Amino acid sequence: MNVKPDFSKGHNYAETSPAFLSVWEMQSYYGESYIVQNISFNVHEGEILALLGRNGAGKTTTLRSIARMNDPQVLHGEIWLDHQPLHKMSSHQAAQAGIGLVPEDRRIIPGLTVEENLELAQIAPPIGWSIDRLYELFPRLGERRKQEGVTLSGGEQQMLAVARALARDIKVLLLDEPYEGLAPVIVDEIEKTLRVIKEQGMTTIIVEQNAVRALELADRAVILDTGGIVFDGTAEEVLENDELRAEYLAI
Repeated sequence: MNVKPDFSKGHNYAETSPAFLSVWEMQSYYGESYIVQNISFNVHEGEILALLGRNGAGKTTTLRSIARMNDPQVLHGEIWLDHQPLHKMSSHQAAQAGIGLVPEDRRIIPGLTVEENLELAQIAPPIGWSIDRLYELFPRLGERRKQEGVTLSGGEQQMLAVARALARDIKVLLLDEPYEGLAPVIVDEIEKTLRVIKEQGMTTIIVEQNAVRALELADRAVILDTGGIVFDGTAEEVLENDELRAEYLAI
């Protein structure tokens, strides 16, 4: 189970924590409505964490809070990445610090080709994977490098969104519903790519309604319910616990 950070000595947990990414008593809200309340969890370097729960549990809000998007805001709590205080940063600063968010809607830039979308991601340092290396990881993108990004299929756009994140020198990859709306054969292809990324040691948080697929990929799982954490443990524990899956994941 999750062990809460010790901030008893002047909030110096970032200097002593073995975790790579730490979320500590975070509260996020839209307007005056709380979406997540006092959640705390750790992610170790190179680990894949599945962030799971029913619709409305607060999963996307948690990802957006880590990425320091303007809405939602973090009302209280701390978020540390490799000793850096994300909770004090803007979204731009968090991206510079190493957060790479792939949102559910992918946000491919209209009017730009596949290659131009990737080049734009590398317009300023820190630069991550080379474009040639990304084409090796996503051969379909290499084949369609001159095609306008928004005209790609849904699966190809998802590949481009992930590749665009990796084009930056990121430390943590945040994936919001990467399998949403994709055919099973395309999900297989995306999952295969995520396993290659995992082998490269990329720290990843994946939010996914297809909980079984996410758990099969992940090392650990955190389950949210009505804005709070109800489970923090290994992915294997969730896969083996029928009662837990039925109550909180409806599977």
